[in-house]
Amino acid sequence: MTDLSKLPVTVVTGFLGSGKTTLIAHLMRNPGGRRLAVLVNEFGDVGVDGEVLKGCAIPDCPAENIVELANGCICCTVADDFIPTIEALMALEPRPDHILIETSGLALPKPLLKAFDWPEIRARITVDGVIALADAEAVAAGRFAPDVVAVDAQRLADDSLDHETPLSEVFEDQISCADIVLLTKPDLVGPEGVAKAKEIIAAEAPRPLPVVEVAEGAVDPRIILGLGAAAEDDLDARPSHHDEAHDHDHEDFESIVVDIPELAAASDLVAAIEGLATSHNILRVKGYASVTGKPMRLLVQAVGARVRHQFDRMWAPGEARQGRLVVIAEHDDIRPDEIRAALNAVTPAAAE
Repeated sequence: MTDLSKLPVTVVTGFLGSGKTTLIAHLMRNPGGRRLAVLVNEFGDVGVDGEVLKGCAIPDCPAENIVELANGCICCTVADDFIPTIEALMALEPRPDHILIETSGLALPKPLLKAFDWPEIRARITVDGVIALADAEAVAAGRFAPDVVAVDAQRLADDSLDHETPLSEVFEDQISCADIVLLTKPDLVGPEGVAKAKEIIAAEAPRPLPVVEVAEGAVDPRIILGLGAAAEDDLDARPSHHDEAHDHDHEDFESIVVDIPELAAASDLVAAIEGLATSHNILRVKGYASVTGKPMRLLVQAVGARVRHQFDRMWAPGEARQGRLVVIAEHDDIRPDEIRAALNAVTPAAAE
């Protein structure tokens, strides 16, 4: 049994765009009687998820309980960033009942679990559970490599091949570290796609894991909070590709920030992002844009060629209507000048 005096932490991990922020926003609105605090770890200089979550703040999880660490993997900056931030959340008045940590989509969860063994916090905090989100459509399609079609064909043609890529390793490490898997966006693939995704997850998991289908982040908090897993004491059961390494880095991935002018239409930006996903193997785009004639800011979230956008809040008085996007790809696919040119070629708002 977990020591009840320790503050429980739930680590929410998952591949890019799997729905982590949507899940946490739902938990903030439906905390099951808990007072929550949230730590968001972004990949890139521009924080998007943290600001989205602050817009969902409620009395049981007010804005001051939501902390964002951008441009740095928290498991790589334990002493400088992670430990002080956790201590600050624990010192809040009133004290949170539960902390949620949203990792970067590129993060490996096991090094983060090891951070909970640091002397400053190990007696006061415990990892209640690791929740891995998996996008049903992406998993069913085997979308874990730059050239998905070629890799999938090789695997189907020859069972002896073990063609690893950085993306496949991220996915496998997240599943291996999990206590429960949430299969998101099941409506996009139907029963056959869901069944295939579950097969793939079962094949990658080192032990039987519950898999729960979740749409729009709507899950009963009783399912994923209060697991009592004490995951920091259970590391041997959570194998990783990087167990033999003394440290890790994210050099396989790179992000750039692109400032874009006010747009004539949101559809033009969507088309540009879809084109980049095909021509430059872009994994993820997220950020904000300004559309002429619209008083609200446009929130953009893209996974590959699938782009979602919505107006999330009013532009503040005096706030510059400046669009800014974070673009993430594997290192060899990042060509900053070409990406910036493509995004800045979007039809701008007409000059007054």
